[in-house]
Amino acid sequence: MANQRCPVVYKSTLPKRYTHEKTDMMRKHYTVLVIDDRGSRVRETIVSKRRLWTLALTSLLAVSIVAAGTYRYVRLNQSIAENNHLREQLFQQQSGIENQRKQIQTFAQAINELKTNLISLNEFENKIRILANLEHKGDQASLFSIGGSMPDDLDTELPLKQDHDRLLRNMHEQIKQVNQASAVQRKSFEKLLTSLKDKRNVLAATPSLRPTQGWISSDFGSRVSPFTGRREFHKGLDIANREGTPIIAPADGVITYADGKWLMGNMMTIDHGFGLVTRYGHIHKLMKKAGERVSRGETIALMGNTGRSTGPHLHYEVRLNGVPVNPMHYILD
Repeated sequence: MANQRCPVVYKSTLPKRYTHEKTDMMRKHYTVLVIDDRGSRVRETIVSKRRLWTLALTSLLAVSIVAAGTYRYVRLNQSIAENNHLREQLFQQQSGIENQRKQIQTFAQAINELKTNLISLNEFENKIRILANLEHKGDQASLFSIGGSMPDDLDTELPLKQDHDRLLRNMHEQIKQVNQASAVQRKSFEKLLTSLKDKRNVLAATPSLRPTQGWISSDFGSRVSPFTGRREFHKGLDIANREGTPIIAPADGVITYADGKWLMGNMMTIDHGFGLVTRYGHIHKLMKKAGERVSRGETIALMGNTGRSTGPHLHYEVRLNGVPVNPMHYILD
């Protein structure tokens, strides 16, 4: 019993305050042990909780900023692509609108040409009625019979960027007018055809062809005489060209005169019947004789410079029942 040792109890000599501080430090920090696989001694690192939280929050904030920036960058690229697509669509739409307006202007020009063609047909019909000695139809106002006159031409020179609504309204209105005028012209031609069938023989005898090629040097009507310098009434047309230019019969008929006649030089007269007679003066060579029958388009003489003449030309007259009339009222070609 005497040799028995009592356990020794060591009382800590550290102050109680130090012990509490160490305990508090252990609570406010993390101890990080770094161990490698080479058997090196363990390294101990103490990291405070505050720093660790600060690092975590900073990392989270950085990740958030990068993510937000990436998102905005992606959205920006998408917006740029969408804007480019919209810009391309807008360009295509503008191009389409300009093409449509060009087509509108083309259609407007076509309407103007249709009106012009209708007027030409109306004038041609009136000329045929004069040739056939039929009742005169009337002018373009009676053709359109809307407002008492032909509608004004559509404006086809509008800028492509200007509003074309007014032009479209005018086009619709004039299309209606052209359709009505076309119907009027069609009915008029039908009546004319019926009348022409009844006057076929008259038409065959009507001098409707131009008697020779050349330019008109003097019209029918009042003029100043190249010889006296005084005003006189010119009873026909003067058609000038080279000597020897062929002269044709403008309609069927019979030669009633083919010889020289003072101021007219060599002259020819054709009786076409129905009171129509044509005369040809200043001829170089007569190719038909009196009493011969000629057909429309047949060569009857050659242009010359005989009689009282200032140069090679044909003096051409048309007489109806002995009265000189304007040959241009009969020429169709």
